[in-house]
Amino acid sequence: MKKQHLAIATILLFLTGLTNAQTYRDGIVTDEFIFEKTSFPESHASTIAETPGGLVSAFFGGTKERNPDVGIWVSRLESGKWTAPVEVANGIVNDTLRYACWNPVLYQVPKGELMLFYKVGPNVAGWKGFLITSKDNGKSWSKPTALQEGFLGPIKNKPVLLANGALWCPSSTEGKDGWRVHFEVTPDFGKTWRKVGPLNDGKAISAIQPSILTYSNGDMQILCRSRNRAIVETWSKDGGKTWSEMKASNLPNNNSGTDAVTLKDGRQLLVYNHVLPPGNEAKGPRTPLNVAISEDGKNWGAALILEDSPISQYSYPSVIQSNDGMVHIVYTWRRERIKYVKIDPSKLTGKAISGGKWPQ
Repeated sequence: MKKQHLAIATILLFLTGLTNAQTYRDGIVTDEFIFEKTSFPESHASTIAETPGGLVSAFFGGTKERNPDVGIWVSRLESGKWTAPVEVANGIVNDTLRYACWNPVLYQVPKGELMLFYKVGPNVAGWKGFLITSKDNGKSWSKPTALQEGFLGPIKNKPVLLANGALWCPSSTEGKDGWRVHFEVTPDFGKTWRKVGPLNDGKAISAIQPSILTYSNGDMQILCRSRNRAIVETWSKDGGKTWSEMKASNLPNNNSGTDAVTLKDGRQLLVYNHVLPPGNEAKGPRTPLNVAISEDGKNWGAALILEDSPISQYSYPSVIQSNDGMVHIVYTWRRERIKYVKIDPSKLTGKAISGGKWPQ
C-alpha cells in the first residue's frame, strides 16, 4: 500500500510541476534542440550571438567534461534550421599532449568580426584563454591566438560594449584565493587588455561567472553565480571604476551558472536555476530553469519556466536580444544536447518573487 501511495504522490508532484511550467510559458516563440544526434555524447556551456548572417551558437562537446577529446563546436541558424555542429577548436598541444576545451563565449564586433573566446587546460585552475575569429559569420575561423599572459577573456557570459568603445569582459578565477570576480577590458577588441578588480575576497563571498547589466543613468550591475546560496551582485555608479560591496540578492542560487541581458525597453532579464539549496555550501539540482525580469535590477518578477523536469539538469544559459527585439536563449539539456528558445519579451510579465520563493 505504501508503494501505491508513493506512486500517486509522485504523479501528483509531476502534474503540479507540469501545470506550473505551463503557467509560465507565455512569450515563448520557439523551443527546439540545436541538434538531435552528434558524434559526441556530452555537450555543455553554450553561447549565442547574432551576426549579419544570422544566429550562431557554440558549446563544448566530447566524451565528458575535462576529458582531452572535448573541443569547441559551432552551429549556425540558416533558413530556420540549425546546421550540424562543426568542431572549430581543440586542445591539441603537440603530438602527445592534448587538453580539454572549456566555456566558449561568442561576441559579434559591430560591423566587424565574430569573436570566439574559449579556454584550454587540464582543469579550471590551469586553463588558459584563447581567441579565434570569423569574417564570414561563423562559417570559417582563424587560427587560435593565445590571449595576453594572465588574461582569460570572458569566463562564461558575453562581453558588453560601453559607450566609450571599451569592451568589458566579465571574468573570474577559481584558484588558491577562492572564487573571485574581475573584469578584463579591451579598447581594441582583443589586442590590448587591462584588468579591473577583483571585486570580492573569495572568502565572505565566493562568486564566479558574472554577467553585466547596464542602466540609462550610466549605472552598471553584475550578477554572479555563488556558493553563498544566492545570486550575488555589485553595482558601479562611475562607469566601472569603483564597485559597491558584493552582496547576496533576494534570488537563490545553487552553485550553477546564470546569464542576464539588458533589454532595449530598459528592463533586465535573468536566466537561472531558481533553486534554494540546503546547507552553507550551495549545491542542489540544476532544475527548474527559470526566467525573471526586473525594472531596477533589485525587485525581480517570475516570468518563465523553461524546464521543470526533476529527473535531470538544465543549466548554463546564455541569453541575448537580437536587433528585431526577440530574446534568444541557449542552455544545456541533460548534458546531452543544447536547447534553443526564442522569446518575445513584449509578452513577458513578472509575478513578484518574495522571500526567494517562486510564486505558484
